[in-house]
Amino acid sequence: MKPDVFARPIQILIGLGFPLEIRTAAEAYRHLVEWPHLNKDASYTIALNACRAAMQGEVEVETACGLYVAFAEKHDLLVPPGDPVIAYRRQRDRDPHIR
Repeated sequence: MKPDVFARPIQILIGLGFPLEIRTAAEAYRHLVEWPHLNKDASYTIALNACRAAMQGEVEVETACGLYVAFAEKHDLLVPPGDPVIAYRRQRDRDPHIR
């Protein structure tokens, strides 16, 4: 097993809501590097640096994983539990601005 593998894969939504599994610090780092410049904030910088450090063996992989999850959660990238289509519709149905 590679040293930068997360204990549990992280499922995020990309593009038009397509799910993607992030299994390693390298995959998380690659996703962060491709993140749009306008959306780079402190959570982005912290997650990017943690993933880079995990790939180099300077920090624990699970630390980088936790920081990446925090970044993904802040930007609504995490796949909701259960069926993503149903979860999205439920979320949309609660929004008073969408009819």
